[in-house]
Amino acid sequence: MLEISTIGLDIAKNVFHAHGADAKGLQVFSRRITRGKLLSFFAAQPKCLVALEACGGAHHWARELLRMGHDVRLIPPAYVKPFVKRQKNDAADAEAICEAAQRPNMRFVTVKSEEQQASALVFRTRDLLVRQRTQTINAIRGHMAEYGWVAPKGPSWVTQLGELIDDEATTSLPQAAREMLRVMLGILEEFDRRVAELDKEIARRAREDEVARRLMTIPGIGPIAATAIAALAPAAATFKRGRDFAAWLGLTPLQKSTGGKTKLGRTSKMGERTLRRLLIIGSSAVVRHASKRGADEGSWLAGMLARKPRMLVTVAQANKTARIVWALLTKQEDYRAPVAMAA
Repeated sequence: MLEISTIGLDIAKNVFHAHGADAKGLQVFSRRITRGKLLSFFAAQPKCLVALEACGGAHHWARELLRMGHDVRLIPPAYVKPFVKRQKNDAADAEAICEAAQRPNMRFVTVKSEEQQASALVFRTRDLLVRQRTQTINAIRGHMAEYGWVAPKGPSWVTQLGELIDDEATTSLPQAAREMLRVMLGILEEFDRRVAELDKEIARRAREDEVARRLMTIPGIGPIAATAIAALAPAAATFKRGRDFAAWLGLTPLQKSTGGKTKLGRTSKMGERTLRRLLIIGSSAVVRHASKRGADEGSWLAGMLARKPRMLVTVAQANKTARIVWALLTKQEDYRAPVAMAA
C-alpha cells in the first residue's frame, strides 16, 4: 500500500477536494469532502505535508491542520496555475496544489495567527471607510454640479457645499434634493468620525509595539505604515536580502531579459499592494520635502532629483525605504541617517 506523503487541498465554501500522493508523486487518493467532515478526515490521516492555496479562509484551515500535527504550507495561487492540467475543476486544482508543493524551490506563504489577522483588519477597515468617504464626497460634488455649484478638489471644500445646501435664501435647490444631500453630508460626518477613531487606535498600537517604534525612525514612515508593516509583512528572515523584500512589495522593475541581454520594464506592482501604497505615499512626502527645501548636497536623493522625473524618484525612494525596512527588521536597530559625501 502506498504511503501518503503530501495532500493537496482545494478549499471552497462548502465542498473541498483532497488529492493525496506518495513520496514519488504517485496518486494515492482523490476525494471530495464536505465542509463538516473535513477536520475528521484529516484527523484520520497520518501526519504529512498538507498544501493549500493562499486564498480566502486558507489561514483558518491552516491553523486547524497545524493543531492536528500536520505540516501545512500555503502556496500563492499564481505559482499553482502552471501545474493545472487542461480542464479547470476541483480535482485538477487539488492535484496541481499537491504537485506544486513537492517542488524543491517552491515559495510558500507564512501562516498568520488570529492576532496578526486581527491587526491587519484594522487597516483593511480604515481603507474601506476612506474609499467610501471618497465616494460620498464625489457624489455630493457631482449632484451639486447639476445645480450649478462647483467646488475645488479636496475634502475641505465639501464643507462650503454643505453651507450652500443649508442656505435656502441663496440656493435654489428642490426640497427633495436638499434632504438627500443632507443625508449624504451626515454619512460623510460619520465616516470622518470613524476614520479619526481608527487613526487613534493605529497610533496607540504604534506606541506600544517595539517594531513599529523602530520603523518610525525611518523618514517617510509614520504610525500607519509602521504598524501595517508589522502586521502584514512576513518575518524578515523569510527574505535573503533587502531587494527580495522590495520585490515582494512590487517595487522592483519587471525583467524581460533573454540571450544575456538585460531588459527592465515598468514597476512590477506584484505583491502586497497595501504596504506598497503606504511606502509610496511616505516616499512622496520625503521627495516633496527635498524638492522644496533642497536635499543634502551629494546625497543619493539629490542626485536622483537632478536627473530623473519626480514620480520615478518617488518610486525609487520607496524601493530604497523597503530595503532599509528589511535591514532594520533583520538587525533590530534604529535608523541612522547616512552621511553625505563631500564634493
